[in-house]
Amino acid sequence: MTDTGIIGYTDANHASQYHRHSISGYVFLVNGGMASWSSKRQPIVALSTTEAEYVAAAHSVKEVLWLQAFLGEITRPLSTPTTLNCDNQSAIALTKDGQFHARTKHIDLQFHFIREAVTNRTITMVYCPTQLMVADILTKPLICGKTNEHTGSLGLLPP
Repeated sequence: MTDTGIIGYTDANHASQYHRHSISGYVFLVNGGMASWSSKRQPIVALSTTEAEYVAAAHSVKEVLWLQAFLGEITRPLSTPTTLNCDNQSAIALTKDGQFHARTKHIDLQFHFIREAVTNRTITMVYCPTQLMVADILTKPLICGKTNEHTGSLGLLPP
């Protein structure tokens, strides 16, 4: 396995359900095949799409840390950061900015540990256009063509 073998996608569907909790989803590919995934309701009601995506990214980073430790035990420790793709540029900006902002003061501290992972270069947050976000398959209903496309991208079907 090369050091660039882990690629992650994280997404959230903001307040689309009757309970108004966003749905978080992430998927991690190891050497092109889906190795880990999750889709579940967020424990909080996010006040914006940025907050929903930020919370989803924080949950994704917990999985990255576990995956890196696991793969480090069975192969060797990874020397490069894991790429985590996100389709919300504001959420990516929040991960890189440790300053206090009035618009983000309500976000619980437990979600801010993602900033430490970015600072320590455990992960690298990268913008991924919405049309290429394969984690959409875990967070929202898609048309048949998109479902087939994302299923192929996840290594579940031939591309």
